[in-house]
Amino acid sequence: MFIITILGLILLISLITDIRNRKILNIVTFPAILIGFVYYTVSLGWEGLLFSGKGFLVGASFLFIPYLLGGMGAGDVKLMAAIGALTGTMFTFYSFIYTALIGGMISLVLIMKKRGIMNSIKSFFVTMVYFRSNLGSLVFHADKQSSIAFPYGVAIVLGTLCEAIFGVIK
Repeated sequence: MFIITILGLILLISLITDIRNRKILNIVTFPAILIGFVYYTVSLGWEGLLFSGKGFLVGASFLFIPYLLGGMGAGDVKLMAAIGALTGTMFTFYSFIYTALIGGMISLVLIMKKRGIMNSIKSFFVTMVYFRSNLGSLVFHADKQSSIAFPYGVAIVLGTLCEAIFGVIK
């Protein structure tokens, strides 16, 4: 119950700060990571430390490459790492699956809203034809004016809540 309470608090605070300021605060994620490590180490010993450590690494690794490519902020990576430290690998893995699905749906809705449904469909098919014909030489250039960004912490929070509701924290 203690871990679920901590998880709920960090999710709520991160949701609010990410929507308001587009930031997930270190003052929220770092203590959550530390609490996960300490709680599981004290209660389960070395096995608990490994449980929390593997969850931390899994959570951080899922979003590390998108972070390096500039697709998201470091706060998103640290939030997933904190979720991993508090819940372990399997919960974090399924949370990430839900997060990716929800993030994809949010992105799709935002793209369709900005560009219109028909333009989005046409653009998809043109991109697919271009991709097939230029498979070896395709380079993506992000155009700042046409790019669409949203606080990905929202998707992380919703994905984690889905796993908490439909899955089981072990």
